[in-house]
Amino acid sequence: MSERSRAGSSGPRTNQTAKRIAFGVGGVVLLVVIWELYKALGPAGGVIVGDLTILPRTTDLAMPHVWDMVARLFEPTGGGRNAMPVWLAVVQASVFSLGVAAVGWVVGVVVGLLLAILMQRFRTAESAVLPWIILSQTVPLIAIAPLVRRWGSQLEFGDFSWENWMSVAVIASYLAFFPVSIGALRGLNSPDTIHVELFRSYGVGWWKTLFVLRLPASVPYLLPALRLAAANAVIGTVVAEVSIGLRGGIGRMIIEYAQQASGDPAKTWAPIFGAVAVGLVAAGFIALLGVLLRRYRRGEVPA
Repeated sequence: MSERSRAGSSGPRTNQTAKRIAFGVGGVVLLVVIWELYKALGPAGGVIVGDLTILPRTTDLAMPHVWDMVARLFEPTGGGRNAMPVWLAVVQASVFSLGVAAVGWVVGVVVGLLLAILMQRFRTAESAVLPWIILSQTVPLIAIAPLVRRWGSQLEFGDFSWENWMSVAVIASYLAFFPVSIGALRGLNSPDTIHVELFRSYGVGWWKTLFVLRLPASVPYLLPALRLAAANAVIGTVVAEVSIGLRGGIGRMIIEYAQQASGDPAKTWAPIFGAVAVGLVAAGFIALLGVLLRRYRRGEVPA
């Protein structure tokens, strides 16, 4: 490929990236404008229809100004001499939760891929396993998180001890494996029959067909599933941290700061920003993975 053709192909991609960034920044600005407009023009008691509150109250306790939330990030977490800034505490908690979510995502992706390969290889396994995979997502997360923690604490393998963060990672993987298994199964079954028959006519075995034909063909289906799995892993981590009371993460921080909302409403939003940042980092990682797999992404299918 000549330098001119390379420059021509990279130009549209650069413009497309710039547009995405501009739309993202514009969306954040629009959200801030809507927030402040409603706070300025909305009723103090909110919009209530019957006994149902349709729109929230606009008091400073319920809806602090955006600039107050941002300013609170750079103030100390408490009144002690060694109190760290709120933003630093949020970053530390976000990194902890991101690490746990990453472990859960990896486990969920591995389990989801293995289940998809099993179901693609054996139609009987698909009929037997797929309904249970779907039913597994109907179990309330808050209900199973304490059970996973209790079961994990009863495991004994020599000097190995089950940590609470491992229970949270299991919950994250529990949510992450579902979209991967479904998306990967669709992708593994996506190659045209004529291509599969061609491999079969040349005597190519099932494993080589899997790695040479089916897995590359599944990338357009798998990448959206990985994005959804990353989002699910973050959500599962935050919810599980709240459910089992794991300290150090962003979920626990949301509860702790929410208890101070009556006296410091702007501080309550700091860990929420941290949770959003964790989700954006997870999405950014999947986008980077998509760049590495760009040659297989033609005709990407939305989740």
